[in-house]
Amino acid sequence: MLVLTRKKDEAIKIGDDIEITVVSINGDQVKLGIQAPKNIEIHRKEIYLSIQEENNAASHSSIDLLQALSNQLKK
Repeated sequence: MLVLTRKKDEAIKIGDDIEITVVSINGDQVKLGIQAPKNIEIHRKEIYLSIQEENNAASHSSIDLLQALSNQLKK
């Protein structure tokens, strides 16, 4: 993991298209501003993990439904 130190209003560039700026610091909370192309999804980590879990559950449901359909067609 790369660890960088930034102060308020300082930024970090990721590639040519993404810039992360420290907007404010209040106690132990930091507000970040993120500029990125619209085609790049940006989520808080807990939201990202929740989306991944939901997608995984949905894919398993689809597999179960396809298996049940396949079993019905074999009969």
